Amino acid sequence: MKLDPRLNAFRQDLADARLQGKVEAKRFVTGRPARVSASVADVLSSPRPDAGLSSQLLAGAAVTVFDEDEGYAWLQADADGYVGYVAAADLGPREAEPTHRVVAPRTFVYAGADLKLSRRTCLSMGSEVTIVGETETRGTRYALLASGEALIAAHLALVDATADDPVAVAESLLGTPYLWGGTSAFGIDCSGLVQLALRMCGRPAPRDSDMQADVLGSALDVGPGELQRGDLVFWKGHVGMLADAETLVHASGHAMLVVHEKLADAIERIRPLYGPPTGFRRP
Repeated sequence: MKLDPRLNAFRQDLADARLQGKVEAKRFVTGRPARVSASVADVLSSPRPDAGLSSQLLAGAAVTVFDEDEGYAWLQADADGYVGYVAAADLGPREAEPTHRVVAPRTFVYAGADLKLSRRTCLSMGSEVTIVGETETRGTRYALLASGEALIAAHLALVDATADDPVAVAESLLGTPYLWGGTSAFGIDCSGLVQLALRMCGRPAPRDSDMQADVLGSALDVGPGELQRGDLVFWKGHVGMLADAETLVHASGHAMLVVHEKLADAIERIRPLYGPPTGFRRP
């Protein structure tokens, strides 16, 4: 069986030691653990700044690094198995485990526990952080990092806490710009939106829409009129989630935003380009 290079770390010169006997490579290595330290780390198709964006990793994501050269790390994400190149400067050691996850669409990291202080960075929903304490300033609760930086405590939840409704999570990102390969509340693509919405509800999902069409939940042998909230609609290269039987919420490359769109309108608009829906699934 041919292995998918998106989910298996192998090149002609180097491969994951776990693939020995399954692929050919000049050298097999055991990867080293690391963690994303940047707000968002771009996962590129090759180790160059102008390479295509394949995916993204959010702050706190655990990864396994197999090679590092000329400022780029070749790695695999622990959560969804995605393989690619990330700027080495966007990674740090895998030390303290994250304790909390960002549940607001976006939140600032302040220099200290005061919203009047300078902003150091901004984190997306789904980012993970290690909180060492809490404090209050003028009635606002702050969660503290070991660095002394602070986040709004109400924008966080314990790392293993889950939301109940993936559709509500997706709808909280309405208006987010469309970004091919994007996975964050700063820019997201169709499968990234589905993956993040399900992840926030404690339900892991593959990265790309073709992978999701193969394994998420169960296939439905129904027409558009028989669908319900939370069902997924797949086209060739696209996926959306139903807010109700007639309304799609999706990261639309047509609108270049996360939008609501009537399912019937989406089907007719997409049909001349990519054909009718290829399937429906209930995750």
